[in-house]
Amino acid sequence: MQNLTSLYNLKFPTVLVYMLQATEYQIGPYVAWVNRTHNFNSVIQRRTLDRTTAVRLLLWGIRLGIGLQVTSGLVLIYLGQWQHLTGGVYFGLAVIVAYPLIWTYAAVLPLLIGRQLIVVPREQRLVAESAKIFAAHRGAKIAIAGSYGKTTMKELLATVLAEGKKIAASPANKNVATSHAHYARKLAGDEDVLIVEYGEGAPGDVAHLARLTQPTHAIITGLAPAHLDKYKTLEAAGRDIFSVADNLPADRVYVNHQSPAVDPFVKPGWRLFDTRQALGWRVEKLQTGLDGTSFVLKKGTKKLPLRSGLVGRHQVSYLALAATLALHLGLSEKQVQAGIAKTKPFEHRMQPYSLSGAWIIDDTYNGNLEGIRAGTQLLKDLEAERKIYVTPGLVDQGEATERVHIEVGELIAAAQPDLVVLMQNSVTSFIQRGLSKGKFAGRVQVETVPLEFYTNLNHFVAAGDLVVMQNDWTDNYA
Repeated sequence: MQNLTSLYNLKFPTVLVYMLQATEYQIGPYVAWVNRTHNFNSVIQRRTLDRTTAVRLLLWGIRLGIGLQVTSGLVLIYLGQWQHLTGGVYFGLAVIVAYPLIWTYAAVLPLLIGRQLIVVPREQRLVAESAKIFAAHRGAKIAIAGSYGKTTMKELLATVLAEGKKIAASPANKNVATSHAHYARKLAGDEDVLIVEYGEGAPGDVAHLARLTQPTHAIITGLAPAHLDKYKTLEAAGRDIFSVADNLPADRVYVNHQSPAVDPFVKPGWRLFDTRQALGWRVEKLQTGLDGTSFVLKKGTKKLPLRSGLVGRHQVSYLALAATLALHLGLSEKQVQAGIAKTKPFEHRMQPYSLSGAWIIDDTYNGNLEGIRAGTQLLKDLEAERKIYVTPGLVDQGEATERVHIEVGELIAAAQPDLVVLMQNSVTSFIQRGLSKGKFAGRVQVETVPLEFYTNLNHFVAAGDLVVMQNDWTDNYA
């Protein structure tokens, strides 16, 4: 049942703008979220509103509109009473009472009109211009695609190659056509190597990006259930991701074979890499801990010892490819060693930090099953007085939601933490079933207010604890 009082709370406009921001101003997801919300007071649970200039303008615009509507209603009521017009009074009351319904949907009008009249035409011009820039660029263009690990692979490769090449990598996790267009406009034109991360959200996305950027090399970081709300099946996601290699020579396609789901898509001649080998070099003497990861690359009589600040054995496949590909592109062994030594954890991606004497592994930007596999393995590998695993689960798993989260529970159980903390949502029961299936003997704690838990994490942990926190679950998901 709808909580009607929440519609007339003074914070109602803030909630509407928060919902728009959380859905990245996409009208469809925003409207779907609004339609299934019964209590607008409970919407903001995990984050707070980022009050950008655009947000402040939109917020004040909604408040002004509501204020004018309520004022108009009061004027109509006054005039109706003054002139003894009962219909006018009722109409005025209706105008006031209807303001939540009207402004819930009126809030999207500036976005809809502005996008169609201003944003879309501008984006189309930028993308068309960027396609010409990429086509004319003489440097190597390395595309990075996959269900996970794209940003990590891009940053590692950029760090290592920068020791001997002029490189330009697409920024952060900006991986769609419009962000590539802005990136292209900033290129000097004399770069030796361009590194471009490809995002995937719906069928055809990767193929479209490949047509625009025209890569000379492609790295596929792995395949796992993700965005299945749009792709529907893992096979459909794989077809799109692997389309990046459609027009490339076989020896310029590099696939992370650590991911078993890639097997049906691999073609003869493609170069496979994993935690054991990359481009003809074997990985030996692998060691990993909270202070980083070290290993030796060996090829014939050659030995190349490497040390990185990254945490977790799953990172070795990416590090090994970055090192060996850099050697293949002409860097010296000393340059490769120096580049690998500069690599360190990225924000919210297997990022360790100390808190109240405990070690926290922040992997909250992870959002896939293979990432869960890596995080639970890391928890199992490291020593601690008390081991704690925290997750809300995975979003966008489509029809595979139940199966994937039962497997998540089994993976957690296999890591044998002392405590599992789950965030109450639509997949919690599936994870609990997986924990039972995996015969988990530890304690399970379910949090109903995630923001409160994360905010007060320092009161929850103790010296000697090891906490692995994986994934995020924004408020627009049930």
